[in-house]
Amino acid sequence: MSSSADEKAVVELVPKQLYRDGEWRYAEGGRTFSVEDPSTGDTLATVADASPGDAMAALDAASRAQHEWASVAPRARGELLRNAYEQMIESQESLALLMTLEMGKPLSESRAEVRYAAEFFRWFSEEAVRISGRYALAPGGESRMLVTKKPVGPTLLITPWNFPMAMVTRKVGPAIAAGCSVVMKPAEQTPLSALALTSILEEVGVPRGVINVVTTSQPAETMAPLFADSRLRKLSFTGSTEVGRSLLSAAAPEVLRVSMELGGNAPFIVFEDADFEAAIDGAVVAKMRNTGQACTAANRFYVARAIAGEFATALADRLTALPIGRGSDAKSEVGPLIDKDGRTKVSTLVDDALNRGATAVCGASAILGPGYFYEPTVLANVPASAALLREEVFGPVAPIVAFDQEEEAISAANDTKHGLVAYVYTRDLSRALRVTERLETGMVGLNQGLVSNPAAPFGGVKHSGLGREGGVEGIDEFLDIQYVATPVS
Repeated sequence: MSSSADEKAVVELVPKQLYRDGEWRYAEGGRTFSVEDPSTGDTLATVADASPGDAMAALDAASRAQHEWASVAPRARGELLRNAYEQMIESQESLALLMTLEMGKPLSESRAEVRYAAEFFRWFSEEAVRISGRYALAPGGESRMLVTKKPVGPTLLITPWNFPMAMVTRKVGPAIAAGCSVVMKPAEQTPLSALALTSILEEVGVPRGVINVVTTSQPAETMAPLFADSRLRKLSFTGSTEVGRSLLSAAAPEVLRVSMELGGNAPFIVFEDADFEAAIDGAVVAKMRNTGQACTAANRFYVARAIAGEFATALADRLTALPIGRGSDAKSEVGPLIDKDGRTKVSTLVDDALNRGATAVCGASAILGPGYFYEPTVLANVPASAALLREEVFGPVAPIVAFDQEEEAISAANDTKHGLVAYVYTRDLSRALRVTERLETGMVGLNQGLVSNPAAPFGGVKHSGLGREGGVEGIDEFLDIQYVATPVS
């Protein structure tokens, strides 16, 4: 377990100001807001609270830096990212503790996220030198076609609180690799992780104006002027579908390029022929990562009726055995929810399901005391009318619904406006291919409960978003295509 001195030191080392044009600056009027430790409710730090003027000044800096940054050799951009990767790995213990303090997740998960986040810098350091084009003779022979890719331009990156480092590097990495300057707005609940990463980027030599960070307690008001400015050319957002819709509307007047990684409602399907123990292991990972606060979290469990009861009992046994506590306690495997509102939402959805006839196999209660903890919960006999089958729970709750036929499971899984990820457990190869082909999701975990990988394209369909992050596809989100026609001489 970390000491209070360690915790204080790691927080004190992080800059608390805005970062603009290569300098740390106070917000207009010296305004600040508090960052809370969700495991205690105590204030961790106060950081600069930007105004709309501060946000516009950040865009000014990004706009000034754009042309020169786009002209930097791809290898040089890649080397900066590689150096940032190495610095993150060297600093992973302090970064992990910082993340745990402001977000609440157990230290073991924070360490894993730091490594995962760093991998995006390493991956895109390699992709920077692989931005390709083509040169060909037109089919009719009348001209030659030169197709190139170039940076889209100044980019606004808006990141969420639940993965406060990985979501930053997953956006900043490809933006830098592509040659785009950036204005970043981290979540108000977890700005310290983003500020620590910015400090690393400054240390490795990212030029002034290329990275600009705006922390604010009033994001809609503060960032609004940027959407009306024609210099901003790209928006990349990760967050709720509701906020995503409003940002799409804001992006429309200037026809911004947009990437949207939005909400999920992931089905977890277990067929009777599945490897039972593997399915339980996968369910624990898919449900409990980040205390269920992930867009990829399994939200609805559809289990073959013959094994549904056994599955519910086994999953409940596993979840009740997980130690609950402050994330900085080395024994903790279940941390708090992000804030009071987050816990209230979970309680409301569980109570609704119970009132409609669901049965609590374990949990189903908030934990009293400091912090925002909720018991890991398994619900059986969940009726179709329960709101938690339609809404993203964002907490440690596993609702189980029994099914009889394959078609029934597929239909239920697709009966949602979202389509980010699905999980399928079966030993039948034909069934695996048949079911995954019919699932309306951007990603599928087949016999595994974790899909995220920097080398793979992350994203969804329907109300779960637009575009892809990671993989070879991720850098294309920050590139425009230009075609030049030249005569045959």
